Amino acid sequence: MVPGTPALRVHDVHKVYPEGDGKSEHRVLEGVSFDVAQGECVALLGRSGSGKSTLLNLLAGIDRPDQGSVEVMGQPLRRLGEPALTLLRRRQIGFIYQFFNLIPTLSVTENLALPLELNGTTLRRGLPRIHALLEQLGLERRAEAFPDQLSGGEQQRVAIGRALIHEPALVLADEPTGNLDVETGEQILELLSALFAGRRQTLILVTHSLTVSAIADRVLTLEHGRLVAADRSLAW
Repeated sequence: MVPGTPALRVHDVHKVYPEGDGKSEHRVLEGVSFDVAQGECVALLGRSGSGKSTLLNLLAGIDRPDQGSVEVMGQPLRRLGEPALTLLRRRQIGFIYQFFNLIPTLSVTENLALPLELNGTTLRRGLPRIHALLEQLGLERRAEAFPDQLSGGEQQRVAIGRALIHEPALVLADEPTGNLDVETGEQILELLSALFAGRRQTLILVTHSLTVSAIADRVLTLEHGRLVAADRSLAW
């Protein structure tokens, strides 16, 4: 990848879904354009129904725009077939979900090992990296625990670790504190800030919360499928 190339480039993206009997349509995104630099933390801020989740799916290549283009690390997603998109997500993208999405039958260590194994690194070879990250996450004593033995905050820490363990260039976080109480959510935000402060990874935070968006370098506000000036969000 050429130095200086944006981690993300979104140009004139539109997304429309049919409604009801198919004779009407819902315009979810209309002409969205923005760039995100490598190593930048950007919050996508908006109310429910503003198009945040749809945009996140387009950035991940899970869905495709009806018009416009998305580039991830210099690769135009429209040129990639499903096998290539799967490899891109596996190698270059980490995901942090609101509801954790940990595999219940795997221990903390095994959940973190999964992205490594999918990329060809065995558990044995990956253990030093896993142990180092668990220490950063404050979970070194929970390495052999299973998800149902963890608190919500601990599960989200594991989810963050799973998103970072394979050192992806881009991390997409969908309401990372949305399923946590206020105090635990604040702890997770502090952890995210600390983890990304020393990394060159790009972080996209999708949120409806001004508190969450405050940790970002820049805020992009979505209203009714369009980007609006960031200062308008402060009136919510």
